[in-house]
Amino acid sequence: MKNHLFTPYTVKNVTLKNRIVMSPMCMYSSHREGGMVEDFHMTHYISRAIGGTGLIMIEATSVTPQGRISPQDLGIWSDDHIEGLKKLVDGMKENGAKTAIQLAHAGRKAVLEGEIVSPSAIAFNEKSKTPVEMTTEKIKETIQAFKDGAIRAKKAGFDIIELHGAHGYLINQFLSPLSNKRTDEYGGSKENRYRFLKEIIDAVNEVWDGPLFVRVSATDYNPEGLNVEDYVDYCSWMKEQGVDLIDVSSGALVPADIKVFPGYQVKFAERLREGADIDTGAVGLITTGTQAEEILGNSRADLIFLARALLRDPYWPRTAAAELGVEIEAPKQYARGW
Repeated sequence: MKNHLFTPYTVKNVTLKNRIVMSPMCMYSSHREGGMVEDFHMTHYISRAIGGTGLIMIEATSVTPQGRISPQDLGIWSDDHIEGLKKLVDGMKENGAKTAIQLAHAGRKAVLEGEIVSPSAIAFNEKSKTPVEMTTEKIKETIQAFKDGAIRAKKAGFDIIELHGAHGYLINQFLSPLSNKRTDEYGGSKENRYRFLKEIIDAVNEVWDGPLFVRVSATDYNPEGLNVEDYVDYCSWMKEQGVDLIDVSSGALVPADIKVFPGYQVKFAERLREGADIDTGAVGLITTGTQAEEILGNSRADLIFLARALLRDPYWPRTAAAELGVEIEAPKQYARGW
């Protein structure tokens, strides 16, 4: 039987040794001032590289201090961040993994002292701070911040960049009519709501020629919001701009009752892959090798993004290989044990 999970995947100039991706997960562990890489991050990410993960995407890394989800988030708004990120990248690469960074801005979901921003002055919920509506000037500054983040990501040696357009953070806030009530060129029509992301992609493409992914929330789980068919359009536009893969999640723009079950988001990855003719990554309660193999084998997605499964088992690739009857190469230091 053909194995899919442990076959290589090539995107532009980067080849992953398998289809297993460590999904970006906030660790809230930058306890020193200013979003720096700390010892925890070195241990956390490099151990998954040793464990055999093909691509490791580090957590949402903010392009501005104001764009952090929490004061403990990683940052990439300063050249001071490059050294720590490069050390982390080097450690992951030395242990066989390709590397990615998720560039992010939390918008109205930032839990910080001081002013927070959004396309419109609408709070996430009744307990959240009301954001300040972004001026056109602030929008342009933020687009530049994503571009500057991409320059720093390149200097740090990352193989792949992902833009965080999901989970109710700033890019997602512009895309959805639930959070974007603007009447200027960044609001109203679907094309106008897409403009912020469009201009970020264009800006990043000026300084970055490697693979570019975008994470989306394929539905708002709200009848007045976006659904997967809206994202077929958005993803088609992203493909035209040179985006290589859509990392498909869902929800978290507005409070919603979401029924979760194993693989509950895979149908969205499948629909966007088919409808926009673009590669996709599937994420969400994918826990076993057999489940991952079904998704890939039935052409429902191209990559498998794992989150909590890799928190429970840093050696999940070995676990999945054993389950699927596939032999993978052990790190030479661990060969006796594997």
